[in-house]
Amino acid sequence: MKTIRPGELVDFLLHVASVRPVFIWGPPGIGKSSLVEQFALEVGLDVVTLLGTQLAPEDLIGVPQIINGKSRFCPPEQIAREDAYLLFLDELNASSTEVQKAFYSLIHDRRLGNYRLHKNSIVIGAGNRAHDQAITRQMSSALINRMVHVELQPEAKDWLAWAQRNEIHPDIIDYVRMKPDQLFSSPPKTQEPFSTPRSWHILSDCLKSYHEAPDVTRTWVLAQGVLSPSHAAQFKTFIQMRREKFNVEELLRGEKTWPRPTDGDTGLLYMLVQSVKSQLLRRLPQDAASRSREAELVHHAKRLIKELAEINLELAQVLIADDDVSGKKLPDWFMLEIVRDLPRLAQKE
Repeated sequence: MKTIRPGELVDFLLHVASVRPVFIWGPPGIGKSSLVEQFALEVGLDVVTLLGTQLAPEDLIGVPQIINGKSRFCPPEQIAREDAYLLFLDELNASSTEVQKAFYSLIHDRRLGNYRLHKNSIVIGAGNRAHDQAITRQMSSALINRMVHVELQPEAKDWLAWAQRNEIHPDIIDYVRMKPDQLFSSPPKTQEPFSTPRSWHILSDCLKSYHEAPDVTRTWVLAQGVLSPSHAAQFKTFIQMRREKFNVEELLRGEKTWPRPTDGDTGLLYMLVQSVKSQLLRRLPQDAASRSREAELVHHAKRLIKELAEINLELAQVLIADDDVSGKKLPDWFMLEIVRDLPRLAQKE
């Protein structure tokens, strides 16, 4: 099955959905419904959304009426429209077997009883995957075979562009830009919140509901209510860092030093370490001959690592270690100088 980014989906639908029904697979909360609505807006069609989990067969085929001595099924008014529209069958694969059967003719023949969809109408389905811990049922092979299938995968770059256009809270935009891997986490087997584009949007609405920026404690409560526990904890630390005005650039310019952990809580310090490390990986030249261009940065970086080692040796080791995600590492010439000046870091390693 083709995997597709949110930024590619609308263009895919523009080409394919007008000729064949499309089914969009993906985990909950990644924006399937909103992207379908965006597509409908671009093609100028109204959207009628039916939720598979809330349908009975008669909601589609209608109820029988006697007309001129003959019974006739009359589809519901929201479906039997004269004009073209987009019919969005959300959670289609969560519907009962009988409801799925009722969709056969609508999806394949574009008709319900005697009613035919307008020739310019579009049918799009969507649903979660079996391993998403959501309500799903086995979709019949006959129904699967009537549609073009794609799998939507969340993409931080696309979501950030959307977030800018839709005035998502700036703290959230900045955090997801720094931690793009935390935009989405797979649904857990336990019944607890987990991070999705939808949950970040919910958190944004909650933060914006306060006239003034909520304090760290209140933000922490909100984040725990919608995000994966580890993401909520890191977002809390990020907000604390902002509220207490710990700026990474000020650290690297020698204008500030590391905060001292209180009550054994190293969360803020860890976040700053990761931010400084990210900057050093990006800005320190790999070639020792070019180090003179960043002489001031090198000087303050060495000072910060020395001070950090005095506060927390383990975090100092984290700062100079290779990056687990990207595989990047600090320049060899820089590491030699660090180990020469702070041999205990090498011993720790």
